[in-house]
Amino acid sequence: MFLGEDLLAWLVLALGAALAVGSGMALIRPPETRNEGDLASAPLGRSLVMIAVGSIAALWALASLING
Repeated sequence: MFLGEDLLAWLVLALGAALAVGSGMALIRPPETRNEGDLASAPLGRSLVMIAVGSIAALWALASLING
């Protein structure tokens, strides 16, 4: 199979981890310079939901890779 049998699990792991880490970093260190119309910081509620969704996806993919 192209790129291995666990391609989907690897992709979910990468995207879930990127979603969790990116949202966390947006909360911890917002951009220093902003363009007109940008928010001062990332919305807390939405960021926490995205961290949770990304973490669940990454953990699920990691468990699939370990068991599979």
